[in-house]
Amino acid sequence: MIYEMRTYRLKTGTVPAYLKLVEEEGIAIQRGHLGTLVGYFFSEIGRLNEIVHIWAYADLNDREARRAALAADPAWQTFLPKIQALIEEMENRILKAAPFSPLR
Repeated sequence: MIYEMRTYRLKTGTVPAYLKLVEEEGIAIQRGHLGTLVGYFFSEIGRLNEIVHIWAYADLNDREARRAALAADPAWQTFLPKIQALIEEMENRILKAAPFSPLR
């Protein structure tokens, strides 16, 4: 099992608009392709205007296939520009669970 952690730094003050777009449109499209959502978060203390979401995949091949299917979906292609307009920076990490982690 691997985990993909995506962190978006949004334009100041756009967190509510971003979350509304994802809740009303985006998350259903993502879940339909990406599968297991571990969590979706936003910052309140520390570095502000950040969104973090974590997805679980069987392996890198599973991730690649699922993300390719998402990218090819016309609904996602229509939705994506709506949130891209709010994003200033993006960071993506692939994480592996330690042997003692409750998420394995």
